[in-house]
This record gives sequence, C-alpha cells and structure tokens, in this order.
Amino acid sequence: MTRSYDAVVIGSGINGMVAAAELATAGWTVALVERNTRIGGFIATEERTEPGYLHDTYSSWHPQFVSGAAYAALGTALHECGLEFVNTEEELCATATDDGEVSLAYRSVRRTAAGLGCGEDGRTYRRHLQWVTDNAAAIGALMSGELRSLASVRTAMALFWSNGVDGSQQRLRDGLTSGRSWCRREFAGPEVDRLWVPWLLHAGLSPDHASGGLLLPLFAGNLHAAGLPVVVGGSGRLVEAFRELLHSLDVEVMTGTTVDGIVLADGRATGVTCGGETIGAETAVLASVTPTALYGSLLPPGTVERQIAVEAEHFRYGRAALQVHVALDAPLRWHDERLNRTPVVHLSDGSASTGVACAEAEAGLLPACPTVVVGQQHVLDPSRVPEGAASLWIQLLEMPWEPRGDAGGELDVSAGWTRTLADGVATRALDRLARHVDGLRAAVRAVDVLHPGDLAGYNVNAIGGDPYGGDMQLDQAFLWRPLPASGGHETTVPNLWHIGASTHPGAGLGGASGHLVAQRLLASPGTAGRARLTGPRRVLRVVRPARLAQAGTGSRSR
Repeated sequence: MTRSYDAVVIGSGINGMVAAAELATAGWTVALVERNTRIGGFIATEERTEPGYLHDTYSSWHPQFVSGAAYAALGTALHECGLEFVNTEEELCATATDDGEVSLAYRSVRRTAAGLGCGEDGRTYRRHLQWVTDNAAAIGALMSGELRSLASVRTAMALFWSNGVDGSQQRLRDGLTSGRSWCRREFAGPEVDRLWVPWLLHAGLSPDHASGGLLLPLFAGNLHAAGLPVVVGGSGRLVEAFRELLHSLDVEVMTGTTVDGIVLADGRATGVTCGGETIGAETAVLASVTPTALYGSLLPPGTVERQIAVEAEHFRYGRAALQVHVALDAPLRWHDERLNRTPVVHLSDGSASTGVACAEAEAGLLPACPTVVVGQQHVLDPSRVPEGAASLWIQLLEMPWEPRGDAGGELDVSAGWTRTLADGVATRALDRLARHVDGLRAAVRAVDVLHPGDLAGYNVNAIGGDPYGGDMQLDQAFLWRPLPASGGHETTVPNLWHIGASTHPGAGLGGASGHLVAQRLLASPGTAGRARLTGPRRVLRVVRPARLAQAGTGSRSR
C-alpha cells in the first residue's frame, strides 16, 4: 500500500512540528511520522511524582521559541489553539555558590549591571549587551539561517562593515575563546562568570570549549530580552496546540510509526518505508534525525558519498544528562530570599566547579560536585501544583554515558545506569541544594529520576544520553554542522532535507531549522506554485518577536 503527500517529515520534535505546520499552512499535503505514541520529542508534561503535580518531563523554558522566526510565523495560530505563555518581569536567573554568594540577573540589563561589584564590570557588561542589541537582526539571521549561502555572506559582510575591522576582529576572537577565558579577560570580578558560564551547559558546552566567548553575551542578551517564558499548564500544552493546529491543517500525524528507510528513485528521495508500507513524498522528505541515523541506516546502502559516510560515522555525541523531578509540600525557603522569586537557579561556583564537573564527566566519572540546574516553574505558573505546594525541575548536564567511576568515591557504578545509581546521583544534587535552603528534606513529598538511559530510550536522537543532538564544540558547529561535507540542511540527495538538533543552529526549542527548510521549500521555483494552486489552508497573522519580548510574550505575566 502506498500513500502520497507533498512532503513527509520524519520526527515530531519542535523542528518537525514547525516544518509540517508551515508547509501545510501554505497548502502542501504533509505527513508527520513519529515512532513514539505522542508527538513533541523532548517536550512533554506529566504527573511524574504525585497527582496534581505537573512536571515538564524534559525541556521547559521557551525564550528561543518566542524570540524566533517560527513563532513569528505560527504564534497567532498556536495561541488560537490554546497556547498561553507566562513570563518573568523582574528576577530572571541566578547562581548560588557553595559559600553562599549569589549572583543575580534581572530582565533589566541596567539593574543586572548595577549588581556587578568590581570597578568597570557594570559598564563592560552593558557595552557587550548593547552590541548584541545593535546587531540583533544580523546575529539572528546568521544563527538561524543557512550559513553556506549568499544571503549569509551578505549578512556577514554587512556585520563586518558596521563593526569595522577592529570590532569584527574582536568578535572573531571571542568566537575562538572559551567562556572561562572570555570572562577572565573582560571582567575584573567573578559575578559574570558565575552567572552566565553555567548556561553554556544548556548548549552542550563546557567553560573551556571554544565559542563560549561569543555565545555568553548572546545567551545573556536573549534572556534579558525574551525572559524565561513557560507554558501555562506545562510545556505539553505547546504540543497540544501544535497537534490541534496540525489537525486543522489536515496534516496526517502518524504516531507509533517507525521509519525503516528513505526511498530513492533515480537518486532522488521519493518517500519513506514504515513496516512494509511506502509513504510517498512528491517534493520533499525532511528528516529530523542524527547524522548517524540518516547516513548510517535510513538511506539505502551504497547511496551515501564516501566522505559523508566517514564523517557521519565519526560524528561525536556530547555529555549525557540526568533529570530530577521533585514534589514539595511548600515552596523552597532560600537563604537569599530573592531566589524565592527566581525561575532558574544554578548551583555552581562558575567556571571553577563547572569546569571540574565537565572534565570529570568527560573522563567517564560521576562528578563529585555537579552543577545543579534548579527550575522553579511554579513561581511563574502556580497552576502546575496544588495550592500552597511547589515543585522542582532539576537538570544535571555533566553526566557520563558509561560511568567508569565516581569522583565522589561513594556510588557503585559497576552495573552502569541503574535506578539505584540514578537515585544516588539525585540525592547528591539534593544535598547540594539543601545547603542553600531551609527544610528541604521535610518538604519533599516525592522524587522522580530520569537517567541517561531513560533519555536515550525515549528519544532515539539522544544517542549516549546526549539531549542536544551531538557535541556542539566549534569543529562540529556553525559551518560544520551537521557535517563538513554535507554543509547545511539541503543534503546531497535531491529532495532530502536534514533538520533538527544535529543541524545548525543546534539544540533548543526555537524550531529554527524546521522553519528555515520549510521557507526554503516554499520559496523554491519548483514548488512555489503549489501554494498558489491549492491556496493556503489558513491565514496567519505574524507575531513580531521583538514586540513580544517587550510585552512579556504577548500573554499574561506576573
């Protein structure tokens, strides 16, 4: 049996959902194929601890989405389908060190800079953030565009001319610099390092990886502008809104369906096979998968160019992650009361402790003192927990896939990732948190832990428990992502496109690669006529990201 569509999208993470929705909006017939029983990839909300406690199982925060082009295209329609964001207007994020010092960022750049205690650090901080603001359009175009394109060359040249030789050379130098070195060079005090270096973990990097010096001000600028919006009722509501939108656009959503291979005819991608059935694609196949899967198993043997096959075989994956969900009787009582209102708190000494933990994990050891990412979504959205209660969303992003030992000398790793080992690591994280709050243990009602094996078991793209689709070090990012030989999102196989976290701009919830490929397909001379012939399925008003950032993402905020 064969069914045929204009496009088939493999994988229903944020990029797959975005691409399917945008193509269908333009009048294309689209099939979205997902091996799991629900769409959304690493976006889900579940009662994982006790009834009434809604936990974002994997990802949670959406600054990339609300500030990106995919939301500009689809935001209005998604809100019509029930999506609602709530955002922070004051306290943004913080880092608490083991000796009790707290570095705090607010939505306001000036207020944040005023809290930097050493000499000219506040002025320097404002200068770097002003550069991000002044060049936001060009940076956004490069970070979410096709880097190997004439358009990106023009954007880069315009950026060069506007910044001059000295300014451009400085930013190139930043791009080759680690986050730790950049902070040491630019700031006299430790606050900026403590505050922002732990955020590199959310890009799969460490304090000592190149490109951190460029990414740190970009991360800070994005968070100051867009905040840390969460979905009211849990991130799963974003998936529900997408599901309703896709249904209204007549997208065929096939869950519980594994793609066995990509069909080629005369060297072109013409569909996929699923359990003996062929699903045809008249114009495009979009694969939100890893290079390992695309070139190692989905394409027929002997059809992949040798250089690409070799590079795909050597594509690296990064550190693994561990997720902890905690149900609490009451909100945390932080020793620094400002943290009671702060959505995200990192427990770290900055580059010092985070760098050690990354090195331990990359050596196959469980870190003795892992960086603890503490999310308090209930601060923004009380509807996620029973009245008067609270919950914690904790990430540990410095885990080895195959632990060879414990740097703390306490945990038995001989059997690999077992429930006992995962619970032991979670206890270590909670012990570190307990040093910063009063009465933590008495407030805990239940704890749920997802170890790296759980992540890999749920999402086939999380190879080795890496939630970011592959190592993001400089040689495997930007121009060289996914592979040096394959370049951008258009593969060497006609009609086959590569999207997802393994492609530029990398991991995150922005939907950038899905949007980019959808728009390229719609602009292609060979396909542009389809929308005119069939007509768009619905008319979407454009939501401007900059306006949303100023207005608290266009929904209620507190």
